[in-house]
Amino acid sequence: MADISLAQPYVLVLGAAGIDLKGRASVPLTLGTSTPGTVRVSVGGTARNVADNLARLGVETILFSAVGDDDSGKQILDNAAQVGLNTDFCIVSGGHCTSAYLALLDETGNLVMSVDDMEVLSCLTPQVVEENRDLIRNAAMIVIDSNLSEATIKALFRVARRYKVRLCADPASGTVATRLKPHLAKIFMITPNLAEAQVLSDCTIKDENDAITAARCLVNAGVEIVIITLAAEGVVYATANASGHIPSMATEVIDATGASDSLTATVVFGLLNDFPIDESVRLGVSAAALTLACTESVCGDLSLELLYDHLII
Repeated sequence: MADISLAQPYVLVLGAAGIDLKGRASVPLTLGTSTPGTVRVSVGGTARNVADNLARLGVETILFSAVGDDDSGKQILDNAAQVGLNTDFCIVSGGHCTSAYLALLDETGNLVMSVDDMEVLSCLTPQVVEENRDLIRNAAMIVIDSNLSEATIKALFRVARRYKVRLCADPASGTVATRLKPHLAKIFMITPNLAEAQVLSDCTIKDENDAITAARCLVNAGVEIVIITLAAEGVVYATANASGHIPSMATEVIDATGASDSLTATVVFGLLNDFPIDESVRLGVSAAALTLACTESVCGDLSLELLYDHLII
Protein backbone atom coordinates (compact mmCIF):
# COMPACT_ATOMS: atom_id res chain seq x y z
CA MET A 1 0.00 0.00 0.00
CA ALA A 2 1.40 3.43 -0.98
CA ASP A 3 2.12 6.15 1.57
CA ILE A 4 -0.98 8.25 2.33
CA SER A 5 0.69 10.98 4.38
CA LEU A 6 -0.28 13.75 1.97
CA ALA A 7 0.31 17.33 3.03
CA GLN A 8 -2.91 18.84 1.68
CA PRO A 9 -6.57 17.83 1.21
CA TYR A 10 -7.22 15.70 -1.85
CA VAL A 11 -10.06 14.37 -3.95
CA LEU A 12 -10.03 10.61 -4.53
CA VAL A 13 -11.34 9.52 -7.94
CA LEU A 14 -12.03 5.83 -8.59
CA GLY A 15 -13.04 4.12 -11.82
CA ALA A 16 -12.06 3.79 -15.45
CA ALA A 17 -8.81 4.94 -17.03
CA GLY A 18 -8.27 3.83 -20.59
CA ILE A 19 -7.61 4.65 -24.20
CA ASP A 20 -10.28 6.36 -26.30
CA LEU A 21 -10.51 5.51 -29.99
CA LYS A 22 -12.95 7.88 -31.67
CA GLY A 23 -14.08 8.00 -35.26
CA ARG A 24 -16.05 11.05 -36.42
CA ALA A 25 -17.85 10.88 -39.75
CA SER A 26 -17.52 13.88 -42.06
CA VAL A 27 -20.74 12.96 -43.91
CA PRO A 28 -23.91 11.15 -42.78
CA LEU A 29 -23.14 7.60 -41.66
CA THR A 30 -24.11 4.68 -43.84
CA LEU A 31 -24.45 1.32 -42.09
CA GLY A 32 -22.67 -1.65 -43.61
CA THR A 33 -19.88 0.29 -45.28
CA SER A 34 -17.08 2.71 -44.43
CA THR A 35 -17.69 6.43 -44.07
CA PRO A 36 -15.07 9.15 -44.63
CA GLY A 37 -14.04 10.97 -41.49
CA THR A 38 -11.31 11.32 -38.88
CA VAL A 39 -10.03 8.79 -36.34
CA ARG A 40 -8.28 9.92 -33.15
CA VAL A 41 -6.67 8.06 -30.25
CA SER A 42 -6.27 9.67 -26.81
CA VAL A 43 -6.26 8.87 -23.10
CA GLY A 44 -9.70 8.68 -21.55
CA GLY A 45 -11.98 6.85 -19.13
CA THR A 46 -14.64 8.56 -17.01
CA ALA A 47 -12.69 8.60 -13.74
CA ARG A 48 -9.45 9.54 -15.45
CA ASN A 49 -11.15 12.41 -17.29
CA VAL A 50 -12.70 13.73 -14.07
CA ALA A 51 -9.36 13.49 -12.27
CA ASP A 52 -7.53 15.19 -15.15
CA ASN A 53 -9.97 18.14 -15.10
CA LEU A 54 -9.66 18.48 -11.33
CA ALA A 55 -5.87 18.54 -11.53
CA ARG A 56 -5.97 21.24 -14.21
CA LEU A 57 -8.15 23.30 -11.86
CA GLY A 58 -5.47 23.04 -9.18
CA VAL A 59 -7.11 20.37 -7.01
CA GLU A 60 -4.82 17.78 -5.39
CA THR A 61 -6.21 14.62 -6.97
CA ILE A 62 -5.54 10.92 -6.55
CA LEU A 63 -6.59 8.63 -9.39
CA PHE A 64 -7.33 5.11 -8.14
CA SER A 65 -7.80 2.87 -11.17
CA ALA A 66 -6.33 -0.20 -12.85
CA VAL A 67 -4.41 -0.47 -16.11
CA GLY A 68 -2.69 -3.27 -17.95
CA ASP A 69 1.04 -3.82 -17.96
CA ASP A 70 1.20 -2.66 -21.57
CA ASP A 71 2.00 0.36 -23.72
CA SER A 72 -1.49 1.81 -23.26
CA GLY A 73 -1.20 1.59 -19.48
CA LYS A 74 2.19 3.28 -19.61
CA GLN A 75 0.73 6.04 -21.79
CA ILE A 76 -2.03 6.70 -19.24
CA LEU A 77 0.38 6.82 -16.29
CA ASP A 78 2.85 9.03 -18.18
CA ASN A 79 0.09 11.44 -19.16
CA ALA A 80 -1.16 11.54 -15.56
CA ALA A 81 2.33 12.48 -14.38
CA GLN A 82 2.44 15.34 -16.88
CA VAL A 83 -0.90 16.67 -15.62
CA GLY A 84 0.09 16.33 -11.97
CA LEU A 85 -2.19 13.45 -11.03
CA ASN A 86 -1.20 11.14 -8.20
CA THR A 87 -1.31 7.55 -9.55
CA ASP A 88 0.53 5.88 -6.66
CA PHE A 89 -2.54 3.75 -5.93
CA CYS A 90 -3.24 2.65 -9.51
CA ILE A 91 -3.00 -1.10 -10.01
CA VAL A 92 -0.88 -2.34 -12.93
CA SER A 93 -2.11 -5.80 -13.91
CA GLY A 94 -0.05 -8.23 -15.95
CA GLY A 95 -3.14 -10.37 -16.53
CA HIS A 96 -5.34 -7.75 -18.22
CA CYS A 97 -5.23 -5.28 -21.08
CA THR A 98 -5.72 -1.60 -20.37
CA SER A 99 -9.32 -0.42 -20.74
CA ALA A 100 -10.38 0.82 -24.16
CA TYR A 101 -13.38 2.79 -25.41
CA LEU A 102 -14.32 2.71 -29.09
CA ALA A 103 -16.75 5.46 -30.11
CA LEU A 104 -18.49 6.29 -33.38
CA LEU A 105 -19.53 9.93 -33.76
CA ASP A 106 -21.78 11.38 -36.43
CA GLU A 107 -20.88 14.39 -38.57
CA THR A 108 -22.07 16.75 -35.81
CA GLY A 109 -19.75 15.22 -33.21
CA ASN A 110 -22.47 13.42 -31.24
CA LEU A 111 -22.16 9.81 -30.12
CA VAL A 112 -23.94 7.21 -32.26
CA MET A 113 -22.70 4.06 -30.54
CA SER A 114 -19.73 2.79 -28.59
CA VAL A 115 -18.06 -0.33 -27.24
CA ASP A 116 -15.95 -0.48 -24.12
CA ASP A 117 -13.60 -3.06 -22.60
CA MET A 118 -13.29 -2.45 -18.84
CA GLU A 119 -12.31 -5.94 -17.65
CA VAL A 120 -9.16 -4.67 -15.94
CA LEU A 121 -11.37 -2.86 -13.41
CA SER A 122 -12.10 -6.27 -11.87
CA CYS A 123 -8.77 -5.69 -10.09
CA LEU A 124 -10.50 -3.02 -7.96
CA THR A 125 -12.15 -5.45 -5.56
CA PRO A 126 -13.98 -4.87 -2.26
CA GLN A 127 -10.86 -6.21 -0.54
CA VAL A 128 -8.74 -3.53 -2.24
CA VAL A 129 -11.23 -0.91 -1.02
CA GLU A 130 -10.94 -2.13 2.58
CA GLU A 131 -7.16 -2.29 2.36
CA ASN A 132 -7.16 1.39 1.36
CA ARG A 133 -9.79 2.59 3.82
CA ASP A 134 -7.41 5.20 5.27
CA LEU A 135 -7.09 6.72 1.81
CA ILE A 136 -10.88 7.02 1.69
CA ARG A 137 -11.16 8.28 5.27
CA ASN A 138 -8.75 11.17 4.66
CA ALA A 139 -10.23 12.34 1.35
CA ALA A 140 -11.92 15.74 1.14
CA MET A 141 -14.36 14.20 -1.34
CA ILE A 142 -14.67 11.01 -3.39
CA VAL A 143 -15.80 10.68 -7.01
CA ILE A 144 -16.59 7.29 -8.54
CA ASP A 145 -17.88 6.09 -11.88
CA SER A 146 -20.18 3.10 -12.17
CA ASN A 147 -17.84 1.09 -14.38
CA LEU A 148 -16.74 -0.45 -11.08
CA SER A 149 -18.38 -3.73 -10.08
CA GLU A 150 -21.53 -3.74 -7.96
CA ALA A 151 -19.62 -5.33 -5.06
CA THR A 152 -16.85 -2.72 -5.22
CA ILE A 153 -19.36 0.15 -5.41
CA LYS A 154 -21.14 -1.26 -2.36
CA ALA A 155 -17.85 -1.45 -0.46
CA LEU A 156 -16.97 2.13 -1.39
CA PHE A 157 -20.29 3.45 -0.12
CA ARG A 158 -19.92 1.45 3.08
CA VAL A 159 -16.43 2.78 3.84
CA ALA A 160 -17.26 6.36 2.79
CA ARG A 161 -20.31 6.36 5.03
CA ARG A 162 -18.30 4.91 7.92
CA TYR A 163 -15.96 7.88 7.77
CA LYS A 164 -18.58 10.46 6.74
CA VAL A 165 -16.81 11.34 3.47
CA ARG A 166 -18.98 12.90 0.75
CA LEU A 167 -19.20 10.64 -2.29
CA CYS A 168 -20.13 11.86 -5.79
CA ALA A 169 -21.09 9.51 -8.62
CA ASP A 170 -20.87 9.79 -12.40
CA PRO A 171 -23.06 7.02 -13.84
CA ALA A 172 -20.76 6.67 -16.92
CA SER A 173 -23.43 4.99 -19.09
CA GLY A 174 -27.03 3.87 -19.04
CA THR A 175 -25.88 0.25 -19.05
CA VAL A 176 -24.05 0.45 -15.72
CA ALA A 177 -26.05 3.27 -14.07
CA THR A 178 -28.29 0.69 -12.37
CA ARG A 179 -25.36 -0.22 -10.11
CA LEU A 180 -25.95 3.05 -8.26
CA LYS A 181 -29.69 2.62 -7.63
CA PRO A 182 -29.36 0.76 -4.30
CA HIS A 183 -27.15 3.56 -2.95
CA LEU A 184 -29.02 6.74 -3.88
CA ALA A 185 -29.58 7.73 -0.25
CA LYS A 186 -25.80 7.70 0.31
CA ILE A 187 -24.81 9.85 -2.69
CA PHE A 188 -23.79 13.46 -2.13
CA MET A 189 -23.92 14.42 -5.83
CA ILE A 190 -24.81 12.58 -9.01
CA THR A 191 -24.43 13.80 -12.61
CA PRO A 192 -26.38 11.58 -15.03
CA ASN A 193 -27.26 12.37 -18.62
CA LEU A 194 -30.85 12.03 -19.79
CA ALA A 195 -30.72 8.28 -20.44
CA GLU A 196 -28.94 7.57 -17.16
CA ALA A 197 -31.38 9.78 -15.24
CA GLN A 198 -34.32 7.82 -16.63
CA VAL A 199 -32.72 4.57 -15.46
CA LEU A 200 -32.00 5.95 -11.97
CA SER A 201 -35.28 7.79 -11.38
CA ASP A 202 -37.70 5.52 -13.29
CA CYS A 203 -39.07 8.74 -14.83
CA THR A 204 -39.70 9.36 -18.52
CA ILE A 205 -37.90 12.51 -19.61
CA LYS A 206 -39.18 14.30 -22.71
CA ASP A 207 -38.38 17.90 -21.87
CA GLU A 208 -36.82 20.26 -19.34
CA ASN A 209 -39.76 20.04 -16.93
CA ASP A 210 -39.61 16.24 -16.95
CA ALA A 211 -35.89 16.44 -16.24
CA ILE A 212 -36.45 18.69 -13.23
CA THR A 213 -39.10 16.27 -11.99
CA ALA A 214 -36.63 13.39 -12.34
CA ALA A 215 -33.98 15.39 -10.50
CA ARG A 216 -36.40 16.06 -7.65
CA CYS A 217 -37.29 12.37 -7.53
CA LEU A 218 -33.63 11.54 -7.02
CA VAL A 219 -33.37 14.20 -4.30
CA ASN A 220 -36.41 12.64 -2.62
CA ALA A 221 -34.56 9.30 -2.81
CA GLY A 222 -31.77 10.82 -0.75
CA VAL A 223 -29.27 12.34 -3.21
CA GLU A 224 -28.22 15.79 -1.96
CA ILE A 225 -27.36 17.33 -5.36
CA VAL A 226 -28.63 16.09 -8.73
CA ILE A 227 -27.40 17.51 -12.03
CA ILE A 228 -28.89 16.09 -15.23
CA THR A 229 -27.19 16.93 -18.51
CA LEU A 230 -29.49 17.36 -21.51
CA ALA A 231 -26.96 17.82 -24.33
CA ALA A 232 -28.00 20.81 -26.47
CA GLU A 233 -30.74 21.70 -23.97
CA GLY A 234 -28.22 22.43 -21.21
CA VAL A 235 -28.55 21.05 -17.67
CA VAL A 236 -31.06 20.96 -14.86
CA TYR A 237 -30.21 20.65 -11.19
CA ALA A 238 -32.02 20.10 -7.93
CA THR A 239 -31.29 20.07 -4.21
CA ALA A 240 -33.63 19.92 -1.23
CA ASN A 241 -33.93 23.71 -1.36
CA ALA A 242 -33.59 24.71 -5.01
CA SER A 243 -33.84 23.62 -8.62
CA GLY A 244 -33.20 25.24 -11.96
CA HIS A 245 -32.24 25.03 -15.60
CA ILE A 246 -29.08 26.39 -17.20
CA PRO A 247 -29.02 26.51 -21.00
CA SER A 248 -26.09 25.18 -22.97
CA MET A 249 -23.54 27.58 -24.39
CA ALA A 250 -23.28 28.14 -28.11
CA THR A 251 -20.20 26.26 -29.32
CA GLU A 252 -19.01 24.24 -32.27
CA VAL A 253 -19.21 20.59 -31.27
CA ILE A 254 -16.01 18.86 -32.30
CA ASP A 255 -16.36 15.86 -30.01
CA ALA A 256 -18.88 15.25 -27.23
CA THR A 257 -16.65 12.71 -25.43
CA GLY A 258 -15.65 13.88 -21.97
CA ALA A 259 -17.93 16.93 -21.79
CA SER A 260 -20.01 15.56 -18.91
CA ASP A 261 -16.83 14.48 -17.09
CA SER A 262 -15.54 18.05 -17.20
CA LEU A 263 -18.86 19.28 -15.81
CA THR A 264 -18.67 16.78 -12.93
CA ALA A 265 -15.11 17.80 -12.08
CA THR A 266 -15.84 21.51 -12.23
CA VAL A 267 -18.90 21.27 -10.00
CA VAL A 268 -16.84 19.26 -7.50
CA PHE A 269 -14.21 22.03 -7.66
CA GLY A 270 -16.88 24.66 -7.00
CA LEU A 271 -18.37 22.79 -4.05
CA LEU A 272 -14.94 22.22 -2.49
CA ASN A 273 -14.40 25.97 -2.67
CA ASP A 274 -17.83 26.75 -1.17
CA PHE A 275 -19.28 28.24 -4.36
CA PRO A 276 -23.09 28.39 -4.42
CA ILE A 277 -24.63 25.46 -6.29
CA ASP A 278 -25.96 27.61 -9.15
CA GLU A 279 -22.52 29.16 -9.74
CA SER A 280 -20.84 25.75 -9.54
CA VAL A 281 -23.24 24.36 -12.15
CA ARG A 282 -22.75 27.37 -14.43
CA LEU A 283 -19.00 26.85 -14.25
CA GLY A 284 -19.62 23.19 -15.09
CA VAL A 285 -21.61 24.17 -18.18
CA SER A 286 -18.75 26.43 -19.19
CA ALA A 287 -16.29 23.54 -18.81
CA ALA A 288 -18.50 21.23 -20.86
CA ALA A 289 -18.71 23.81 -23.68
CA LEU A 290 -14.92 24.16 -23.74
CA THR A 291 -14.53 20.37 -23.87
CA LEU A 292 -17.07 19.99 -26.67
CA ALA A 293 -14.90 22.24 -28.83
CA CYS A 294 -11.78 20.08 -28.29
CA THR A 295 -10.58 17.03 -30.19
CA GLU A 296 -9.36 15.49 -26.92
CA SER A 297 -11.55 14.20 -24.08
CA VAL A 298 -10.20 16.94 -21.77
CA CYS A 299 -9.63 20.61 -22.61
CA GLY A 300 -5.88 21.05 -22.31
CA ASP A 301 -6.17 24.77 -21.53
CA LEU A 302 -8.73 24.36 -18.75
CA SER A 303 -8.35 26.85 -15.91
CA LEU A 304 -10.63 28.77 -13.57
CA GLU A 305 -9.87 31.98 -15.46
CA LEU A 306 -10.87 30.38 -18.76
CA LEU A 307 -14.11 29.05 -17.20
CA TYR A 308 -15.11 32.52 -16.05
CA ASP A 309 -14.20 34.00 -19.44
CA HIS A 310 -16.81 31.67 -21.00
CA LEU A 311 -19.33 31.79 -18.18
CA ILE A 312 -22.97 32.53 -18.86
CA ILE A 313 -23.98 35.51 -16.74
